[in-house]
Amino acid sequence: MPHEAGRRGGPGLDERAVLLVAGLADLTVSTLGSAVGTIQGLLRRSDAAELAAEAEHDLVARGRLVLDRYAAVPPAHLEILAPHALARRAADDV
Repeated sequence: MPHEAGRRGGPGLDERAVLLVAGLADLTVSTLGSAVGTIQGLLRRSDAAELAAEAEHDLVARGRLVLDRYAAVPPAHLEILAPHALARRAADDV
């Protein structure tokens, strides 16, 4: 029986939770199956060591970017504005 949006007497909270878990499990299994197939294909390649080294290099670069983005302290607001104020003051004096 197809589910109609907004119909009365739809699935209860317990049934809805079971449906959500079943859908999530199906998605997980299909994703894992696809990933395993991809990994098997990569392992059959003759340049697997080079691919692994490139992947490591890319992950290190990505990690560096993330740390630079989130760990770096941004410059103080007044430190940014000070050169602008000095330049404006110098322009007004001329």
